[in-house]
Amino acid sequence: MKYAIVIEHVPGSNYSAYAPDLPGCVATGDTIEETTRLMEEAIEFHMEGMRLQGETIPEPTTLVAYAEVPKVA
Repeated sequence: MKYAIVIEHVPGSNYSAYAPDLPGCVATGDTIEETTRLMEEAIEFHMEGMRLQGETIPEPTTLVAYAEVPKVA
């Protein structure tokens, strides 16, 4: 399965990420690559916890797209 993740950068700090289809599933890292890897691990851990609690694993439904707008001068 592929879940969309959102990675945000805090200027002067690290990166954080979350999965919109898996509320509460988050990770942070020093680089985009590290954050992505840690997020993949977090998703696996999160889903295992859901399985152990008898919860249904949601199908990925979030779509990702970029909106292009003119640069403001």
